[in-house]
Amino acid sequence: MSDPADLSNLRDIVVPPEVALWPPAPGWWILLAGGIAMAAIFAGMIVARYRRNAYRRAALVALDTADAGDISSILKRVALAAWPRAEVASLTGAEWLAFLDRTARSNVFTQGAGRDLEGLAFGGAGDEQAVRAAARNWIRRHRC
Repeated sequence: MSDPADLSNLRDIVVPPEVALWPPAPGWWILLAGGIAMAAIFAGMIVARYRRNAYRRAALVALDTADAGDISSILKRVALAAWPRAEVASLTGAEWLAFLDRTARSNVFTQGAGRDLEGLAFGGAGDEQAVRAAARNWIRRHRC
């Protein structure tokens, strides 16, 4: 009889076969589906933001080619695109400049270079480049 403790009875360790990489486990499929859904939602948010800001891009193009007297009307059109007509349409003078400052969280139009906006609108004198820069900044940064 053979002795079970005899070293001649030893065999090599049996290694299990390697785990296949394909098809992946169900958890990986769920993770992939979640990642695709998140990417689609993120892309949708980017497209929606791009479309929401179309009025800003159009106003910036119009501002580049506008006369000094048209800057105020461009700002008014931008404001009408972003806020209800009842809130914006009747604003003139100091109220209009205060509205521009309040929505941009600055004081450029009531105390800074934007004060000349009203004068330029009616053919008066003023620093056109500074007013144009203030208007460009307001178009880019105003918050509803």
